[in-house]
Amino acid sequence: MRGFSLYFGMFRKSLPVLAIILALGGILYLFLSSGTGFEGSTGKDIFIPTNVRSGAEVLDSVRSQVQVKHEWLLKGLMKLSGYEKRMKPGRYRIRKGMSLFSIFRKLYTGRTDALDLVLNKFRTKEQLAGYLGRKLEPDSIAFMQYLSAIDSVQTLGLDTHSILTIVIPDTYSVDWNISVPRFMRRMAVERDRFWTTERKAKADKLDLTPEQVYVLASIIEEETNQQDEKPIISSVYLNRMKRNMTLGADPTVKYALRDFTIKRITFNHIRKSSASPYNTYTHKGLPPGPICTPSRKTLEAVLSTPETNYLFFCARPDFSGYHAFASTEKEHFRNARAFHKALDSLSIK
Repeated sequence: MRGFSLYFGMFRKSLPVLAIILALGGILYLFLSSGTGFEGSTGKDIFIPTNVRSGAEVLDSVRSQVQVKHEWLLKGLMKLSGYEKRMKPGRYRIRKGMSLFSIFRKLYTGRTDALDLVLNKFRTKEQLAGYLGRKLEPDSIAFMQYLSAIDSVQTLGLDTHSILTIVIPDTYSVDWNISVPRFMRRMAVERDRFWTTERKAKADKLDLTPEQVYVLASIIEEETNQQDEKPIISSVYLNRMKRNMTLGADPTVKYALRDFTIKRITFNHIRKSSASPYNTYTHKGLPPGPICTPSRKTLEAVLSTPETNYLFFCARPDFSGYHAFASTEKEHFRNARAFHKALDSLSIK
């Protein structure tokens, strides 16, 4: 009995130690097991804004965007480690099943994740600013103010009309919290990278600047989706420019009116937009800026313009998306009548 009493006494004394060990083991398990609470996704993002002021704000972002398990443990780690003194704004990609410790370590070390920003076709500065404002931290107003400020765009060698020529459509890896000036400088770097010595030489051979190639490509981008006929359409416009003729491009009238739903350009549309420098029926030469951000393929199509005698083109009446080309007005009027007859048959106004 005495031996049992001695053993029991030692066991009682060790209970607090065992409890601590078990508690620490439990906490360690919670730290190292899955700490994410979201379902049906491979990952979610934590966005920490540039003006973040406290760890509590970071926890609010974690709570609303990732739904971590055992938030109190993450909060404790942040407090014990002095996290507030080294908070770094940005986008943090959290994988499903990531442990609480891994989430904390990512935040503590400031290992932000860039996002893949897809830039496609935008018709106006407002569209571009709206898209960037939804994808990046700066809002659309900040982007629009920059794109519309003469002093800002002049630092990039452009004006408020030609500023969109800085956008070469592609997918770019950028920081979510990048500032507007930094983003625009990045676009300038990508533009300069696109305009290689070889491409500049091709533009020079066409007697065009890179910006003029871009503007012409933007018109062609809106004229057709048929890649194989884009160089031919380019030849039509360049031939008209050489003869001091107006371009007469329907998409420029839509742009001047800011109405991209128009299916059939009429004399009334041309009259209403006659004062706009973007109306290429009433103003000779290229408009002062692009009417959209053309694809790389369309830019290459302009740079590959062949020599032709074509001065006109008109959509084919079969609505195939292709065009009928002509060298004389007589031939063009015949093509145009056939197309207009097809439009009338479908009651397209």
